[in-house]
Amino acid sequence: MTVARELLGSTLCRRVDGLTLRGRIVETEAYVGEGDLACHARAGRTTRTAPLYGPPGLAYVYLTYGMHHLLNAVTEREGMPAAVLIRALEPLDGIEWMEEARGVRTAHLLASGPGKLAQAFGLDLEWNRTDLTGPDLWIEPGERVPDRAVLTSARIGCQNVPEPWATIPWRFYVAESRHVTPGRTDRSAPQTGRNLVVTNPRRIGNNRASRAGSPEPTRKRRTRNTPSR
Repeated sequence: MTVARELLGSTLCRRVDGLTLRGRIVETEAYVGEGDLACHARAGRTTRTAPLYGPPGLAYVYLTYGMHHLLNAVTEREGMPAAVLIRALEPLDGIEWMEEARGVRTAHLLASGPGKLAQAFGLDLEWNRTDLTGPDLWIEPGERVPDRAVLTSARIGCQNVPEPWATIPWRFYVAESRHVTPGRTDRSAPQTGRNLVVTNPRRIGNNRASRAGSPEPTRKRRTRNTPSR
């Protein structure tokens, strides 16, 4: 939960097409352990869930409903399955690229939900197990969101799992942000947490995922050209 809370205000970055895409993280959800019946780790270690077991700092990307990719940051020590779903971003840089990738021109709809976020950043299953310290995809520290500006709620889409997992307040979001999942500004008591230094990116040099030129307007989803990791 500490990581989910402290990631608010940090910046997700991706290097592509000679650009650096950046978005401020405004919404997250925590999924912790095999006992959390809303977490994929409830099934134990499988081919799909193996990245959840660490090491920390990996990306866990999966496909849901056969169409939406979701980006998670693995958070716990190796062997302890836990991750934070990065649910929504406020776009900062590379907005035109995101608009082409999404086919949407409305800023607050570009990455207001985990599927939209992955599409806006061109993330798919090839990014599963990516090192989130860069150079292709990374998280930068940002201005910390004060506790008074953070609200919590039940995690979205978990209503069919048993209690307490259906309603446990492990979703964190910036209360006044227009970029959170639409219609999901549930009012709950703010949570407090310890300060966390998030991953520091390595200096970007030659980036294998970058390509010169603009994204093709007809493409709805962007992927990188490097092999799977």
